[in-house]
Amino acid sequence: MKIARLLKENMETYGFVDGDKVLTRESMTSQTGVPIPQGIKEFLFDGWYDEMKKRAPGLNYENKISEFKILPPIPNPSKIICLAFNYKDHAKEQNLIPPDEPAIIIKPRGTLNGARSEIVCPSFVSKLDYEIELALVIGRDCKNVSEEEARNAIFGYMILNDASARDIQAKDKQFTRAKGFDTFAPCGPWITSSDEIPDPQNLKMMTKVNGTIRQNSSTSNMHLKVASIVSILSRVMTLEKGDIISTGTPAGVMLNKPDAVFLKHGDKIEMEIERLGRLENTVKFV
Repeated sequence: MKIARLLKENMETYGFVDGDKVLTRESMTSQTGVPIPQGIKEFLFDGWYDEMKKRAPGLNYENKISEFKILPPIPNPSKIICLAFNYKDHAKEQNLIPPDEPAIIIKPRGTLNGARSEIVCPSFVSKLDYEIELALVIGRDCKNVSEEEARNAIFGYMILNDASARDIQAKDKQFTRAKGFDTFAPCGPWITSSDEIPDPQNLKMMTKVNGTIRQNSSTSNMHLKVASIVSILSRVMTLEKGDIISTGTPAGVMLNKPDAVFLKHGDKIEMEIERLGRLENTVKFV
């Protein structure tokens, strides 16, 4: 299933997405009589999702997704964890060897941004860059799990743009401030449940800026694979329901390129990962 978090006339809702149609929370309740919760996290992780998934094939998808603004699928996660240099092709272009244990950055939840929203960048940033990433959403609390247990702990997948201020990154010699600006993590457009993605290590991924291809790779180029990432991280910290783990970016970013063309005001960034949908965000410098 594909599950989106949505906004219409200042009223937040969520629902199952099928093509250009949506089965909203309100429609689920009216058609089944089941009083499902208002919050998407309670719906996804407290048993309601499984109940509605069984009923969904017999229900009428009454709304068009074009009626709604698409919000970041998960509000207020306890953690947004991003990996650095986890793609073989990206590490190679940076003259690095991919690390055998996750090199991580924690992004604040204020970075979360919608799939069609503006990336708002302060004018003092001079080198704004993009990073297409496969992100996973944890579906149950887990600690010290095996790789097999880790696979079962993943609820689903989405796209995440780990936007980065490279000039700040170079100045600070670490990544937190450079990747921590509000709106610097467009994601979604929805969560695709893990049962629809039997092999997350074989998904095509592409970034375009103003129609020109900048990244063209595959999740097969990951060094540390999805299950291994979750297992290793769970030895460090308890992973909680709704946590987002973004698994690194492939080659094609502007970092350390002598002919780098960084993002500017008005640029349109399109990101697509096979079977997961598409992000379309515009850059706004303020």
